[in-house]
Amino acid sequence: MLWACCLVCMGCTDGSKETEVVLETTAGVIRVKLYDDTPGHRDNFVKNVQDGMYTGVTFHRVIRDFMIQTGDPKTRPEGYQVKMSPEGDTITERIPAEIVWPKHFNKRGALAAARDGDDVNPERASDKFQFYIVTGRVCQDADMDAFEQAMLQRDAEALYVKKQLANKEKLEALRQARDRDGVSNLLEKLLDEAKWEASENPPITYPTDLRRSYSIHGGAPWLDNEYTVFGEVVEGMKVVETIQKIKTNAQEVPLKEVRILKAYVVE
Repeated sequence: MLWACCLVCMGCTDGSKETEVVLETTAGVIRVKLYDDTPGHRDNFVKNVQDGMYTGVTFHRVIRDFMIQTGDPKTRPEGYQVKMSPEGDTITERIPAEIVWPKHFNKRGALAAARDGDDVNPERASDKFQFYIVTGRVCQDADMDAFEQAMLQRDAEALYVKKQLANKEKLEALRQARDRDGVSNLLEKLLDEAKWEASENPPITYPTDLRRSYSIHGGAPWLDNEYTVFGEVVEGMKVVETIQKIKTNAQEVPLKEVRILKAYVVE
């Protein structure tokens, strides 16, 4: 996911300095800035660059009108030694999430960390190496409403499952007693509770300014408040667009290889 990086500090309007990283790829040069309010991701990204982890990596996952992903050290020509547990399982290297939403959202050009799904990563911790850049698509109010509803339903279903587990003994007793009505009534009660609790604390409600941005510039709002966005492209979106248009196989792997030629930090 990464291109060569040169880090430049530039003055911001508030007098602070922001880190800028230039990514040189076989498709062209992309420059990104890293946000100061996601310091863990900023510092991890810079360290990866300084350690040479991104030199030679490929863009291993590309989805048109969505994003381009890279940064996996295993895709380097010399490879990468994967850490294993004593049981022989791969150790997933993660860093704590720094989700600053809605300030940082998955707009077109957003730089964000990849991660494993909620089922194995409920804390939404980020992959230590892999990241993606959003290309996305234009989304109108009806799309945003649908995303909100889908996330609400997801959370309600997850709560429903938890409530069933918490009431496992009651449900089993009713089933043993062949009380079908009792089982049905209890499940209906638990579902209603789950829906109500989810609606009281909805997972996401898009502010007006974000809705407007997505309707004009586009992005991937369905990822909002789910992944850590820690920077954005400030130059080279045409290169990003070029990469996302490359044909891929069924596994979303580009048929034409695009690599990061080198990665370096300029102070």
